[in-house]
Amino acid sequence: MVRFIAHYGIHFIVPLVIAFYFYKENRLLATLILLSGILIDLDHVLATPMFQANRCSIDFHPLHSYIAIAIYILLFTFKKTRIYGLALLLHILADTVDCLFIRAQF
Repeated sequence: MVRFIAHYGIHFIVPLVIAFYFYKENRLLATLILLSGILIDLDHVLATPMFQANRCSIDFHPLHSYIAIAIYILLFTFKKTRIYGLALLLHILADTVDCLFIRAQF
């Protein structure tokens, strides 16, 4: 239960908090962009099986690879693309936390 709350809390609650506190002038747009980071999970359709409860996404799926993460960090460093990089990095953070929970079970 803690794993579920931590994982999906980072996916959905943290973006809302960030948009509320750091993007006060454009909260709605910021919220939509930050929540859209979940779209990188579309690469899960390339996996067989598509969903496996105890599989770590980091460096397994193409949009969760270390190269992709480096690109997300690069996006975060530039002001014009910072919010997009942040959205993607929040997603990676959520999946990293999930991976830590998976590893702790064994």
